Amino acid sequence: MSKRDYYEVLGISQDASKQDIKKAYRKLARKYHPDVSEEEGAQEKFKEVKEAYETLSDDQKRSQYDQFGHEGPGMGQGGFGGAEDFGGFSDIFDMFFGGGGRRRDPNAPRRGNDLQYTMTLEFEEAIFGKSTDVEIPREEECDTCDGSGAKPGTSPETCPHCQGAGQINQEQNTPFGRVVNRRVCHHCQGSGKIVKEKCATCGGNGRVTKTDSIHLDIPAGVDEGQQVRIPGKGEAGVNGGPAGDLYVVIQVKRHEFYERDGDHIFCEVPLTFAQAGLGDEIEVPTLHGKVMLKIPAGTQTGKTFRLKGKGSPNVHGRGHGDQHVKIRVVTPKNLTDRQKELLREFNEISGNETAEEQHGNFFERMKRAFKGE
Repeated sequence: MSKRDYYEVLGISQDASKQDIKKAYRKLARKYHPDVSEEEGAQEKFKEVKEAYETLSDDQKRSQYDQFGHEGPGMGQGGFGGAEDFGGFSDIFDMFFGGGGRRRDPNAPRRGNDLQYTMTLEFEEAIFGKSTDVEIPREEECDTCDGSGAKPGTSPETCPHCQGAGQINQEQNTPFGRVVNRRVCHHCQGSGKIVKEKCATCGGNGRVTKTDSIHLDIPAGVDEGQQVRIPGKGEAGVNGGPAGDLYVVIQVKRHEFYERDGDHIFCEVPLTFAQAGLGDEIEVPTLHGKVMLKIPAGTQTGKTFRLKGKGSPNVHGRGHGDQHVKIRVVTPKNLTDRQKELLREFNEISGNETAEEQHGNFFERMKRAFKGE
């Protein structure tokens, strides 16, 4: 497979400056780095971006590429240590800022993780809303050690390997020279502290899993796949940080009679041959109660009637949808002798000429099909 143009990969013009090239690379590296990106094919895209940057950021390689393209000498060999040498995500910033970036305080307050809960509703519950209590398991601070992870009466000690920073600096040779990469300290897992005597309740983690009963008010009009956000009902924050949020993902069961499309409800109502031909007034069920629907004489199968405002309420409070009633004329089965006799008489009275007058275009098309026209 042929390679894409390096300028196209970075999204820059051929007269782009070195600063433009570096800026484009930083943006794409942050987007596709395998440590942070969940996008399909991110690893290959990141490799492509690195290769393009390595070539265009070097004056000699760029000149060769501009003259000979990908077939030039030394092109396409890669220059960041091979396909799998991605390094940590912070390395991207260390590469440009020389490891002099601002350190994150491992003991600073951090927001808790968001949680997701899937709730399955009956069709009617999604239309009219539902109030219920659910049991949600979530992590909270350990009450025994107040979140420190240490046995009561003791305290965590400063990590001697990172001196409490939670990170260890490592020097690395790159095409840009010697730079400093910052890694999470594996001795304290980035906390900056080591617990020698662990709390028996949480095992030194400082957090325990508890099951909480949370009241949910599902609004009327929610639909399949929508989310309801419950602020502050996610996992507890770290070091006094705020709790995360709970996101309730809605699933809706199918209904045996109704179908839904947005705020509109659809259903199909059967009519007898006599009702469709002579007209009638029928009772139609809706989610808001039964309504009377007038059927004009000569109604055909597939005809749709609209019942205004009888659909689902809009989840954002913008009125109601409609209910659409589709007619299906039912052909009778197991006719009695008398019914057959009356139908034959009706057919004789109607005659082909009358039928053709009523459905001229249809019968003309059918005749042409038989004649091969």
